[in-house]
Amino acid sequence: MVRVPLLVLVALLITSPGPSARGEGEPPAALAVGTVTAQRKALDRALDFVGRVEAVGRVEVRARLTGYLEAVLFKEGDPVKAGAPLYRIERDLFVAAVRQAEGALERGRAAQALAAIQLQRAQELLDRNSGTVVARDQARAALDQAKGAVTGDEANLQTARINLGYTDITAPIAGQIGRTSVTKGNVVGPDSGVLTTIVSQDPIYVTFPVSQREFLRYQQGAKSPDRSKVGIRIRFQDGSEYGQVGRVDFVNISVDRTTDTVLVRAVMPNPAGVLRDGQLVQVALQIGEPEQKIVVPQAALIADQGGVYVFVVEDGRAVTRRVKLGSAGTGPDAVIDEGLSAGELVIVDGLQRVRPGITVQANPIAQSAGRI
Repeated sequence: MVRVPLLVLVALLITSPGPSARGEGEPPAALAVGTVTAQRKALDRALDFVGRVEAVGRVEVRARLTGYLEAVLFKEGDPVKAGAPLYRIERDLFVAAVRQAEGALERGRAAQALAAIQLQRAQELLDRNSGTVVARDQARAALDQAKGAVTGDEANLQTARINLGYTDITAPIAGQIGRTSVTKGNVVGPDSGVLTTIVSQDPIYVTFPVSQREFLRYQQGAKSPDRSKVGIRIRFQDGSEYGQVGRVDFVNISVDRTTDTVLVRAVMPNPAGVLRDGQLVQVALQIGEPEQKIVVPQAALIADQGGVYVFVVEDGRAVTRRVKLGSAGTGPDAVIDEGLSAGELVIVDGLQRVRPGITVQANPIAQSAGRI
């Protein structure tokens, strides 16, 4: 029996291969990635313009008579109803004017009654041959003068009452009220200018100029267009889309000679008051029937010298797909004309670690739709 020295046994144990941390042939761990499903959706065909929001009703509130402002009865920026009190002008002088006109009318009516009695007496005397025709005619003329005076007094009383009513300045339309240019204690009158402004809120107009070239393109894209059925959508400056759809209700009858554009106006619902008079927005004008297109997020697109491609998940692995882009989508979405089919899983998150052929674990994430 051959004896092996102890030191040799220790050296053999140290240099002999031990079990590996990962067994031979075991596949690498799958890379977790975020995916969305390529979807086929009906997308609007639209032309984009820059538009301006305009109130359907806009009123500049002014004073119709001169007097001291006694009260401001609204809160700036609040919604108001038609007929709501806005300002109150000191009433005392106008109440006195009404009473003075009432007194003048009473005197005129009394004079008319006396003139009628005198005419009757003159006629009776003439009938008994005790009076003259001249006296009767003079009495008749006095009665006519009294009637005219009464008519004038009635008009003066009506004017005084109207002026008294003007001391209460009310909202002529419903809408949102702006800031006041005057405060309590100031003298206001017709020369004071605009006291405040009211703009209606719902519905609201959106106007936008359309070039002759785009206008012809629209006419070609929409067969027998009915403007009442032409829809528009609008986006705000931050790229977010307004949730309501508007309808074109007016196309200007002439072309602006300085810009060679036609002004188009649409009516847009505004129940929550999100749209404000004078606001600048992006307008998407529908030019045809919706088309079925494949839509994926812009975040899924990768560009190189060969063009644009995406990674899709097939049998648990990342696979490269070259794609052809269609019309530009809206916001985070892209339209794919070729290279993808509906239902395929497209990688949008974790792309910086993805390589063709590696094993991946698909984790679905939320996605949005786009527009042509």
